[in-house]
Amino acid sequence: MTRFLISRIASAILVLLGVSCIVFLMVHMVPGDPVEVMLGEYATGADREALRQQLGLDQPVLVQLYEFLINLASLDLGASLHSKRAITQLLGERLPATTQLALVSLLIACLIALPLGLLGAIRRGSWWDTCAMGFSVIGISIPNFVMGPLLILIFSVWFKLLPVSGNSGVGAIILPACTLGTAMAAILSRMIRASVLEVLEEEYIRTARSKGLSELVILIRHALANAALPVLTVLGLQLGTLLGGAVITEVVFSWPGIGSLTVEAIQRRDYPVLQGCVLIISIAYVVVNLLTDILYGWLDPRVRLTEEK
Repeated sequence: MTRFLISRIASAILVLLGVSCIVFLMVHMVPGDPVEVMLGEYATGADREALRQQLGLDQPVLVQLYEFLINLASLDLGASLHSKRAITQLLGERLPATTQLALVSLLIACLIALPLGLLGAIRRGSWWDTCAMGFSVIGISIPNFVMGPLLILIFSVWFKLLPVSGNSGVGAIILPACTLGTAMAAILSRMIRASVLEVLEEEYIRTARSKGLSELVILIRHALANAALPVLTVLGLQLGTLLGGAVITEVVFSWPGIGSLTVEAIQRRDYPVLQGCVLIISIAYVVVNLLTDILYGWLDPRVRLTEEK
């Protein structure tokens, strides 16, 4: 297990290093000049050049990349070009809101997907199965930028039950969490159904039935445990997406998270903040996938034995 952990952690570190370089280079390819945005179009050429030298934007890209990686090693992401505040402070203010939204969305997705997936597997071919899978198709087909305004129209404008946007009060998180959770539940329910159906055809399930065990005991004690591995993989990927900040959903609901900060940084051509946002999104993906791999290896010894050969 130790060798398995070391190999996974080393791979994650290499991925993070590569992602950091790619993020830096791609951000600098974004059209627009941050100096132009900060000073305006009526600034003199001397003022622009002085600010460009002050920010280090006059140096070659490779030199800027080297300095970026050196500062990143000491967890220094620099300061915002717009507000002059430390980027780590900006990310620290926005990250709790994104984490809260991700966890609530994950809870909603599991509460919807688990019964639907199990019902579709147990009642395979029935109208229960058709309704459950029909919901999953609808959930996958409707994008967040359509589902979000639709929920606002119904629950905020028509019935006036929930706030339209913002992060004030417990009710404010319900609509954005439902927007993300329903889309995630659509994917999870199909995966749960397929995994449980595959497990129910195994020999040990037939043996359990021959011993007189009830279908509920077989489903919970035997089928779910063995069907959890592929579901865990999908769950890890989806959680990485949520922790990274669902940009569209946060913008639609004015949720003060990483996603909305990313859009603000793009609009202001604030390169350092944009780099920090994209980097934190990438780190969320890598860390969640790393934890998923470790949990996968712990649950299924065959995975880590294959890695250690």
